[in-house]
Amino acid sequence: MLTAVDHVQLAAPPGSEDRLRAYYTGVLGMTETPKPPALAARGGCWFEAGDVRLHLGIERDFRPARKAHPGLRVTGIDAFAARLAAHGAPVTWDDLFPGHRRFYSEDPVGNRLEFLEPGPA
Repeated sequence: MLTAVDHVQLAAPPGSEDRLRAYYTGVLGMTETPKPPALAARGGCWFEAGDVRLHLGIERDFRPARKAHPGLRVTGIDAFAARLAAHGAPVTWDDLFPGHRRFYSEDPVGNRLEFLEPGPA
């Protein structure tokens, strides 16, 4: 029986860890968590905020996820969108999900991210 999603993994190109750290900690406000030593040798970064865990793994022939994406629930979505925009991240609003307000953005390596908050669409 499934009980929860433990984490979502996204890919990133080699050498992008510093940009990922700056974005996921500095812009999104997540905390970097240490990878186990055997996995740290592969590169990449792990981040968490509350029950949300994102793993960014290094992929040699990296192509950003343009359609597949994690849906990240936020509070205060307008302020959150403004924060991303102030850091130069794209913010594209979408009102097609009934009962939610949401927008899409991208991390610094081009992976698609969805941010949503329950409420009037």
